[in-house]
Amino acid sequence: MAVGAYTCALFTKYCPLPGPVSFVLGLVLACVMAGLFGVLIGIPALRLTGDYLAILTLGFGEIIRITLNNIDDVLGFKLFYGAKGLKNIPKYSNFMNVFLCVVITCFLIHAMMKSRHGRAVLAIRDNEIAAESCGIQTTYYKVMAFAFSAAFAGLAGGLYACYLGVLDPSTFGFMKSIEILVMVVLGGMGSMLGSILSATVLTILPEATRSFESYRMVVYSLVLILMMIFRPGGLLGSYDFSMSRIVEKAMNGELFHKKAKEGADHE
Repeated sequence: MAVGAYTCALFTKYCPLPGPVSFVLGLVLACVMAGLFGVLIGIPALRLTGDYLAILTLGFGEIIRITLNNIDDVLGFKLFYGAKGLKNIPKYSNFMNVFLCVVITCFLIHAMMKSRHGRAVLAIRDNEIAAESCGIQTTYYKVMAFAFSAAFAGLAGGLYACYLGVLDPSTFGFMKSIEILVMVVLGGMGSMLGSILSATVLTILPEATRSFESYRMVVYSLVLILMMIFRPGGLLGSYDFSMSRIVEKAMNGELFHKKAKEGADHE
């Protein structure tokens, strides 16, 4: 996300092209650069799984943040402006183009996970040894997953940069990584719809409790703890949206008669 944010910010700030054109090109370039960094991070992470993989990615996040803070001193000229922050970024992001990017991203992820490539990624997630024994190229698909997820994170970073108009490396610190991780875990590790729902809830909840300034973080933390106790699988668990399943149930007349059908099957 940090790589995409700084890439898009620098491109849109210094590009001589018209604003909308430079914004679109900046987002594309942000996806490409973040995807390349995803490959660089994915290759050394191939031998790791579980908690060790999470620790590795968090470590790379800290490396990128510290690099952004100090790279100007190494290069000898001002480009990223370190802890002072990169300012005067054109503010091209608004609700409509962010919403459009969200819809396109969700569609691409959904389409990919329904393809054979997505099935291979899911097989590796469930049991890497079994997937490899079935002929799935685990190395290729793990690096591909890193690259695609990093590219989408870069897109988010580009939109974020062109919304705020200023960037500070401390924004992309450890807590930002934890915040994104909580969104995924709270929604359900196997559900894209759950991740979208939890991201929405965790964005609205702190703002809705802002009037209780002294207690809002306590309430926020308490909600997360209760969720982990009573819904350890997340809001939706492994359930995910399927338009084909809904259309099939509607055509068979089962969409609103699920309970009646279950009772008949039981009898």
